[in-house]
Amino acid sequence: MESLNADVLRKCFIAGAKNLEANKEYINELNVFPVPDGDTGTNMTMTIMSAARAVDAVEEVSMASVCKAISGGSLRGARGNSGVILSQLLRGFCKVAGEYDRLDADVLSEAFQRASETAYKAVMKPKEGTILTVARGMSEKYVELAASEKDIVELLRLTVEEGDRVLDSTPELLPVLKEAGVVDSGGQGLMTFLKGVLAALQGKEVDLRLDTSAPSANYSLNTERRPISTDDIKFGYCTEFIVEGSREFTDEEVSGLSSYLESIGDSIVCVADGEIIKVHVHTNHPGLAFERGLELGALSRMKVDNMREEHEEKLIKDASKIAAMNQLKKASEKLDQKPVKQEHKEFAFVTVCAGEGLAEIFTGLGASYVIEGGQTMNPSTEDILNAVELVNADNVFILPNNKNIILAAEQAAKIYKDVNIFVIPTKTIPQGITALINYCDGIDAEENVRAMTESLQTVSSGQVTYAVRHTQVDGKEINEGDIMGIGDRGILAVGQILNETALDLIKEMSDEDSELVTIYRGKDVKAEDAELLCEDIRKALPSVEVELQYGGQPVYYYIVSVE
Repeated sequence: MESLNADVLRKCFIAGAKNLEANKEYINELNVFPVPDGDTGTNMTMTIMSAARAVDAVEEVSMASVCKAISGGSLRGARGNSGVILSQLLRGFCKVAGEYDRLDADVLSEAFQRASETAYKAVMKPKEGTILTVARGMSEKYVELAASEKDIVELLRLTVEEGDRVLDSTPELLPVLKEAGVVDSGGQGLMTFLKGVLAALQGKEVDLRLDTSAPSANYSLNTERRPISTDDIKFGYCTEFIVEGSREFTDEEVSGLSSYLESIGDSIVCVADGEIIKVHVHTNHPGLAFERGLELGALSRMKVDNMREEHEEKLIKDASKIAAMNQLKKASEKLDQKPVKQEHKEFAFVTVCAGEGLAEIFTGLGASYVIEGGQTMNPSTEDILNAVELVNADNVFILPNNKNIILAAEQAAKIYKDVNIFVIPTKTIPQGITALINYCDGIDAEENVRAMTESLQTVSSGQVTYAVRHTQVDGKEINEGDIMGIGDRGILAVGQILNETALDLIKEMSDEDSELVTIYRGKDVKAEDAELLCEDIRKALPSVEVELQYGGQPVYYYIVSVE
């Protein structure tokens, strides 16, 4: 095959997108830190599927229309750093390819070069050992091979082989990958996409049908993790079952069951899939859960574990992730309903966070719009654009509050030309709060950007969560289920008891100049346990003031700031 037409490009792109979607959970597991927020695969999948749906919707197939759909769909659907970089690779490729009716080896050489160059330019400080390195390595190899080889299928096959070789070398370029024993997850995602493209080019049968419904996350319902301690278990029985009906369950039925389960327990996942509902709940009355399920249909795969007796809490892996993604879906649905614009103003603030408590805090500090998102649920460029449109201001400050959202925010700022958009590079919730506090009325936007950005140096941030796998990071041996305290400098504390590990983290974050410690309690932590932590901090650090706020965030038991 010496050239591709638009229809072949369209089919190959969709095949690559579906291969990435099918393998997203494996890519998620390559997260360096073993925290329950490995979302590279999810972000890349949601980015590529946004483009795939745009491509699938093209009515008059031409190289220009397909490339426009790929570029525009991925650009607006980009989520997380990996998704933004992937969108830039596609944008650079399409910038060249869209100018031709057919793509031969020479045109593809130029397109691959432009893809790599565009992606590198999108990142302020490119780091080797990442998806960028893999993309560049393949681009250079393709250009070298295309000087003599003109068969596109063979060229791509050899280029993919080179990509695998470069990917395998990423741990040698990034010490943190080598220590964790993984390759770069973004690079793995890129290779997964290209292998799907290659399979289609080689004539392998590929299902090109797309699910055109709203994107959702699907996670395993049977993964276990070790306990924090039996004292932290409020509801003693981990209860799981499936409800089987004779018809597809309605949203109202599923919502009703979920609401009832919330009245008798916690750690709830209630997910409908056609004629079945999968249920997981921690409760002291499993029988009540079963009886309510029986009202909707027949029960199967019923399982009850006594967590106190076994000293083990059997959770759904990433239960917080599912809850978080449901929040994001609700937020997206709100945007789809096209709410009325706010009254016009000179300045407005768009911020990102997960948790109703944190949202209230940001709103109280003057945030005009809060996008529900954060770890495991990075908002897309389009989500941010929609928020900017809604706040209706001449100058909009965006606070991403997560290093994995900054690129998407910067991309939104480049796209939206009607207002002045300023991205404050907040990487954590405490940084976002500090930036908002340091906004000053009466000075211009540029001065505020400087002041807000400089204020980020005055606060140290920490998060407490659990490990989802065994690894070694930052010189610390970590086992699945361990509690981890993560600070600005990496993993600072590891233990088995939640409050003890949180206290160790805060000690590591504090010094003789520390004056204030603020604790943001997550949705899975009881208020009395958080109060005990505050008492322990006051005893250990008598010179600092301690404040406790309800954050309601998923994934992290505590978010901590030290000022």
